[in-house]
Amino acid sequence: MSFKGIIPPATTPFHPDGSIDRDGFCVMVEHLVFSGVHGIIVGGTTGEYYAQSRDERVSLLKLARSLVKGKIPLIAGVGAIRTEDCIEYALIARDLKYDGILIGSPYYAVPTQLELANHALAIDKAADLPIMLYNYPGRTGTMMDFEFLDRVGRSSNFRAIKESSGSINQLHALARDYPHIDMFCGMDDQALEFFAWGAKGWVCGAGNCLPAEHLALYNACVIEKDFAKGRQIMSALLPLMRFLEQGGKFVQSIKYGCELAGLPAGPVRRPMRGLDDEQKRELETVIRTLKAVIASIVGKSQKKVPENVIALNA
Repeated sequence: MSFKGIIPPATTPFHPDGSIDRDGFCVMVEHLVFSGVHGIIVGGTTGEYYAQSRDERVSLLKLARSLVKGKIPLIAGVGAIRTEDCIEYALIARDLKYDGILIGSPYYAVPTQLELANHALAIDKAADLPIMLYNYPGRTGTMMDFEFLDRVGRSSNFRAIKESSGSINQLHALARDYPHIDMFCGMDDQALEFFAWGAKGWVCGAGNCLPAEHLALYNACVIEKDFAKGRQIMSALLPLMRFLEQGGKFVQSIKYGCELAGLPAGPVRRPMRGLDDEQKRELETVIRTLKAVIASIVGKSQKKVPENVIALNA
């Protein structure tokens, strides 16, 4: 498969006691399928995989597959510190007929570029599935640098990269020197820049609660090639991006956004804590405002009279 479009990493709703809300997870997956997104990642960081046991992760992979039934592509996050554990998750994804897997750098281990390449290639050899890489050195401690990309790029299974380093130079290098690895936005406040440089899509946590608004930017930039409209939509989204990146409350904010949208979310797992009342009020205002502004932008563009009709009436 070729990865493309808006691909949210699904959140994992929890009950107040911290156990997984399986019914709520079903609602979230069905909501994303219905919303028109182009794929779903199960087992991403937005889904709090790092706070789940092996059995919990596997059960969610199975549950998502039973719900989606081929309606849209499913990508399995296989992140772990040990290569052997990543391989196990990748093989489970293969057996469940997932469309691809997401591979990040093992957190805390801080491997060299050669070690990281050997890690990724071992997973590739075992599973033989389309791969999206996930470069987020701010969380993992390791950059997927050019030495790494040169090595793994020899395998055709490495189809895409979610680029979350925040480095514009990295974005430029990916676009210019690695056209065989499709680029995906993973740094939300740079989404417009990614699309200007040819990104094929956006892996966006807030796509859980605001799929239509993220689709609006993708459609404007990628489908319509209307970057003037894209700048307007991005301007409306930027206050949300600033809020999400402040104070280490990313997943908590996505979950509260889901609550505001009437979707199941529940608490985050410890040691994280939820938003306080002031943060909730601020996020609610940000979301309400951006939804109104983007609806107005999209509505205006839909009401435009086609040029051929103007010509006929002239």
